[in-house]
This record gives sequence, structure tokens and C-alpha cells, in this order.
Amino acid sequence: MSWQEATVPEVPDMRALGRKVRNWGRWGADDERGTTNLITAERVRAASELICTGEMFALGIPLDGDGPQPGGARTNPIRLMSETGQEQVLPGGFKWADDYVFMPLQAGSQYDSLAHVHYDDQLYNGHPGDGVTVKGAGKCGIHTQAGGIAGRGVLLDVARHRGVDWLDAGTAIGPDELEAVAAAQQVEVGAGDILLIRTGWRRKFLADKDAAGFMAGEPGLGLDCASWLRDRDVAVVGSDNWAIEVMPGEHPGSAFELHMVLIRDMGMTLAEMLDFEELAAACAADGRWDFFYAGPPLPFTRGVGSPINPLAIR
Repeated sequence: MSWQEATVPEVPDMRALGRKVRNWGRWGADDERGTTNLITAERVRAASELICTGEMFALGIPLDGDGPQPGGARTNPIRLMSETGQEQVLPGGFKWADDYVFMPLQAGSQYDSLAHVHYDDQLYNGHPGDGVTVKGAGKCGIHTQAGGIAGRGVLLDVARHRGVDWLDAGTAIGPDELEAVAAAQQVEVGAGDILLIRTGWRRKFLADKDAAGFMAGEPGLGLDCASWLRDRDVAVVGSDNWAIEVMPGEHPGSAFELHMVLIRDMGMTLAEMLDFEELAAACAADGRWDFFYAGPPLPFTRGVGSPINPLAIR
């Protein structure tokens, strides 16, 4: 049965689903890393064998004022020069330049840490929600992932599979469709993988340059994809949209339910606002949809997120 023919499944209750897929205690009562524990040394070594040509594709979007975040809680990065070399008189004619950046840690391409969202007063693994204070995250901060996030990456190109430039806002991607795309691409999603979902939302932004429209809604994963990701022991999920999940959400009156299940219950790091356009074209050209992914976060102590510029190396 294709995704077009499949009946629309009933959207699960968020809290019941969270209990079903929960990873609390799986890596110990004190664990703060969650599903990145699935990226073992052996899996990283095996993923290195996917490098055939050495081609590298940058998946991060430019860090400048032309990005998709128009303001409010998050703005695009602001870069200021502190030194330009002008008016400097130094021995031998030496000149130097320096600059500063002011930005939310979750502006542009970025990871959500496991302290980014919580509900019912608990973070991932039962850590207390009130441990996130004005000083930052007492538990599950992005610095706990400083050992790096690297390994086998898999791109599922949902937009290409549907034959469209991009999916419409509000379009939910379900597990049946993920299965159909994987089958069509002849690729399997497995334990420890960094799974990347292309909706075409980045391509839409590049086409119309409408930041407000980009942020007003989006296509993305439906809530019932959580079990699919849990069954396959996916380590990290990333997308070219800004919240991974479909927006508006599937339950009226609720918001970011998949965020809560993936981050708080499963302990899954999310990568958002990535650029897959060049990578997707290369994968489609030769039919290889897996690659070595390297995407370390910046180790901001107690931070709840981090900007990234991950690489896909083929």
C-alpha cells in the first residue's frame, strides 16, 4: 500500500505514546545523552566505510541576517566588527580584524538539547524540569553531547518521492510514507543512524525568501512516527524545516507534541533547519542515500541548544 492509498491513522495520545517509547533508565539513572548513546564506536567505524569519493556537503544554512527567523523569540544572527584594521598603526604594517556575533543558540541550523523541552515537571530520564534556570540547564545541556554526533547518515527525500518541490504546510508525514520512501530509495534505516528528512521546506525559502511564511507552518513528521523511530533505534532525527514535526499540530489546542515525546521521553536530539538541496541531488544522481555524517555541537556549558554546520561525506 502506498502512502497515497493509506488511510489516515488516528493520532495517538501524546502522554500514552510517551510512556510506550520512553527510554528512561535504559542507559542508567543518571544518563543525560539519550539516544546518542546508540552511536557506538563500532557504528562510527562502520559508517566511515561509506566514504567513497570524499565529497563533502555542508548541511548548515548561512549564519547571517538573511535567514528564515524574522524576530520574536529568535532572530537571525547579528555580526558586528570590533576591529577592521583601519586606524591601526603597528610595527611592520601589521593589520588585524575581529568580530562578534549575537544570536540565539538555536538560530539557523541547530540542535535541540534534551533540556530544550519538558512536560509534567520532568526532563528526559526523570531529571527535574525546574533544573532549567536563568543559569541554564542543570541536566541534559548541550555540553553533554560534546563528544560529538557522527556516524551513518540516511536521507529520506519525501518531497522528491512525491514528485514536488516542497510539501505544503500542514502536511503530516506518517510512518507508512517513511517506509515507502526508504523502499523506493533502497535504503534501510537502522540502529544508531542519523536520519534526515527532506520536505523541501528549505527549497521553498530559497525560492520565495519569505521568512514569515517559512515560520508560519510547515510540513513534517506526524506524532505516530515516534514509534517508528523508536523501533529502529534512530539516534538523531533532522529536517530542513524548523521544528521536525508538522505544524499546525495534529491535536487542536496542543503544540509541539512530537518534540515532547522525542526529546523528553525518548531522549532524542533534534537537528533543525538544515539544507539538503545539494546532497539530495547527489544522492538521486547515483542512488546512494547513506553517507558519513559529522555534526558536533558547540559545547556551550548548560546550553539548551547549539548552532551547527554538519557535513555529509560521501
